[in-house]
Amino acid sequence: MADPSSYRPRPGEIPDSPGVYRFRDEHRRVIYVGKAKSLRQRLANYFQDLANLHPRTRTMVTTAASVEWTVVSTEVEALQLEYSWIKEYDPRFNVKYRDDKSYPYLAVTMNEEFPRVQVMRGQKKKGVRYFGPYGHAWAIRDTVDLLLRVFPVRTCSAGVFKNAARTGRPCLLGYIGKCSAPCVGRIDPDDHWDLADEFCDFMAGRTGTYLRRLERQMAEAAEDMEYERAARLRDDIGALKKAMEKSAVVLADATDADLIAVAEDELEAAVQIFHVRGGRVRGQRGWVTDKVEEITTGALVEHALQQLYGEERGDAVPKEVLVPALPDPVDPVQEWLTERRGSGVSLRIPQRGDKKALMETVQRNAQQALVLHKTKRASDLTTRSRALEEIAEALGLDSAPLRIECYDISHLQGDDVVASMVVFEDGLARKSEYRRFQIKGFAGQDDVRSMHEVITRRFRRYLAEKEKTGEWADGEEPTDGDRHTGGGAAASDGPALASDGPALASDGPALASDGPALADGTALIEAPALKDDDGRPKRFAYPPQLVVVDGGQPQVAAAQRALDELGIDDIAVCGLAKRLEEVWLPGEDDPVVLPRTSEGLYLLQRVRDEAHRFAITYQRAKRAKRFRSSPLDDVPGLGETRKQALIKHFGSVKKLRSATIDQICEVPGIGRKTAETVAVALARATPAAPAVNTATGEIMDDDDGAPETTADAPGEPVSAGAPDERRGQER
Repeated sequence: MADPSSYRPRPGEIPDSPGVYRFRDEHRRVIYVGKAKSLRQRLANYFQDLANLHPRTRTMVTTAASVEWTVVSTEVEALQLEYSWIKEYDPRFNVKYRDDKSYPYLAVTMNEEFPRVQVMRGQKKKGVRYFGPYGHAWAIRDTVDLLLRVFPVRTCSAGVFKNAARTGRPCLLGYIGKCSAPCVGRIDPDDHWDLADEFCDFMAGRTGTYLRRLERQMAEAAEDMEYERAARLRDDIGALKKAMEKSAVVLADATDADLIAVAEDELEAAVQIFHVRGGRVRGQRGWVTDKVEEITTGALVEHALQQLYGEERGDAVPKEVLVPALPDPVDPVQEWLTERRGSGVSLRIPQRGDKKALMETVQRNAQQALVLHKTKRASDLTTRSRALEEIAEALGLDSAPLRIECYDISHLQGDDVVASMVVFEDGLARKSEYRRFQIKGFAGQDDVRSMHEVITRRFRRYLAEKEKTGEWADGEEPTDGDRHTGGGAAASDGPALASDGPALASDGPALASDGPALADGTALIEAPALKDDDGRPKRFAYPPQLVVVDGGQPQVAAAQRALDELGIDDIAVCGLAKRLEEVWLPGEDDPVVLPRTSEGLYLLQRVRDEAHRFAITYQRAKRAKRFRSSPLDDVPGLGETRKQALIKHFGSVKKLRSATIDQICEVPGIGRKTAETVAVALARATPAAPAVNTATGEIMDDDDGAPETTADAPGEPVSAGAPDERRGQER
């Protein structure tokens, strides 16, 4: 825990001008980003008596080890820079609204030759028009099903589209009139694009003109006694009106507006947004955030606006934004919204009429969302804080362990031995930093030795990263042993395997080496080197405050011995044994027993169970891959399609092994050079042992193409050479 006075800037160093500031921890990781009209006045608030600070602000300034700032010209530039840095660094103490990317949108891919209507989630893509968000994906599909009768736009995937074009036969929707079948040329690209554009206009709220046009066409068809066409138009009008009924009119003046409401208490805040287009509610979403400091409702609204419109341009930013409280000051935020839209945006508080009544509805939704969130134990900030404090007290730690890493070993009777590392920060899983390892140092089953190897490899990498970036304290140099083991780890461990989260995700935000720049090209900061020399993000750059191992005294002793050998003495170690849920500490003969109702024990159990799940999932995947392996996998240049063609042609690998090169060349797509390579690879591969019926002693041939197996009992085949999973124990 750092003393804020140790890194407080000298009087007069901080400029009295607009800017953006960042707090960094001892590992140079950005933990908080903020903006200010006056940097001097704003930063002075952090360096006062700790007793006067908000609890979360107090935790932030004692976790930080330095503060730096960047001066900008205007408050609008400060707003833009703050948003970009929050997105780039992902600071743990900033207001971050959760669940933003979980809502589905109705998307029309206008950037394709034949636009497609589909459900989309996640980041928005350029050239795609979005409508929503919707509460459920089925609500989108119901709406689309009604509109396809009138706007038969393509909805199929690229694979289905190409297959239909190849065969010359459209899918079922093409036969029943709910797709114009561009795949078989029933409509040309320009007409289909116009059809998709009409679909977008209708979804955007421009419904009146289109309905009146259809009604006029229906009347004309009836006058011309084209009754079948008139009936079809009548049904189309009915389908459109039914789709419109799904979103009731809430504002009679056909307003385009977003309404934002906030419900808050001392620790958390819930934000609800209603998207109104053409006077109808077209989408709704909600977020929840931890209140990092003593923050006003106006500041919460400002953060919500940044998150909502930070990536948007043009019509995605409405003409009117209604909020419960205005940011202070409001002019920079309104100017920023106007710049993103390209025309004037009104940011105001509704005072009377339909808009005020609708705002009350949005406010009730926000209040309900906050109450619902409070019932979720794992996400409750108060509960998480109490759990971390209980762990710190039980283990005798100086402060709450904000970062916890847990390790588990998994194998099946000594085969496919793997390990997992899961990370919890502030009591919540951080899946982007999960890692998994293959045990390389030895073969066989030895959980204690495996734990020692994994802890050694993980913290060798940490020491190597620390030495590479020059993070050793003043006057401190790594020992020769540290230098040797740290460098060796970087070479021997190899890249970390993919995790549950994004593959090769960094332990911190991936920072560009030249830092962000303003519109005029002025560089703002030299970001620290958080990437390896090859451009990959660092993976083991940050140490935990607590290492948890799945196991009892032997595993804990192995983990502690690994840290001692590396000269690391500032990381606590404990183990959680499954039998009685006892917490073991290094060198102690008796365990620490936490009450069954303890929030600290509950958190340790969640961390341990997550590590076990992650490890056993990886171990099963490796075993399944090994069982599916084939001698053809080692043939260079032989893809999956041609492997399947060979097996289909010959019926089995055994028959393929006995075939001549000329016979292999008869398979479509296999040339003579490839056939020679296949023949050589199969000749070098040792054939598997023949399957034997243990009841009769009969050697079973696999001419019918079945895999070679051995039967433990009649009718119960078990893969040859594999452990008997019915008798083996998997952990």
